[in-house]
Amino acid sequence: MSEFVDYRLENGIATVAMDDGKANAWGVGMTAALSEGLDRAGEEADVVVITGRSGLLCGGFDLKVIRGPAAGVREMVTAGAELALKTYMHPQPVIMACTGHAVAAGALFLLAADYRVGVSGDFKIGLNETSIGLSLPTWALELTRDRLDNRMLNRATMGAELFSPERAAEVGYLDEAVSPDGFQARVAELAAAYQKLDRDGYATVKRRLRGARTTLVRDGLAAEMAGG
Repeated sequence: MSEFVDYRLENGIATVAMDDGKANAWGVGMTAALSEGLDRAGEEADVVVITGRSGLLCGGFDLKVIRGPAAGVREMVTAGAELALKTYMHPQPVIMACTGHAVAAGALFLLAADYRVGVSGDFKIGLNETSIGLSLPTWALELTRDRLDNRMLNRATMGAELFSPERAAEVGYLDEAVSPDGFQARVAELAAAYQKLDRDGYATVKRRLRGARTTLVRDGLAAEMAGG
């Protein structure tokens, strides 16, 4: 599909696989390619599976841009927020197949999906921003409030704590962690199960369940991009 992602459609299930050969960072090119994949799946598929390459889902926003001119940061962060929202409100079931590390924006991507299954292993998942001299925007924190165990919010956000896949499932970044031998089979099983759900009913419930949170996300993004 592009230099950033590969798109595959099989039996009504669209798989969007991130692989830029580097950190799968959320630069403008990567977020645009993922957004295009979601749009295409919306027209062709019943279920969307988003995944990475072996050992890595996403390493976060592109730090070269983050530490550069403000205009570039605004463009990239806005594109990332819009992708997170598109994933969060996508009318079809969105399964995130976390193939390894998922930090910073990679962890936020997990929070935006409907069901998150991770591969077990020596991987780290979480929001490490405050450990590398950054903060978390309001739109990102709204996603953490929605998906993470409330008892872990301080440690996961202010404390920049990273978790193993098994612990990430307890905290709320994942719904389950699966051994490497059973990972692909479990992803396929989940996709088939979600494919059986009523399409219109699923989209309606998601819209009603997440609509108010989406308004908070958009309000926070608008205020921060305006310098509020």
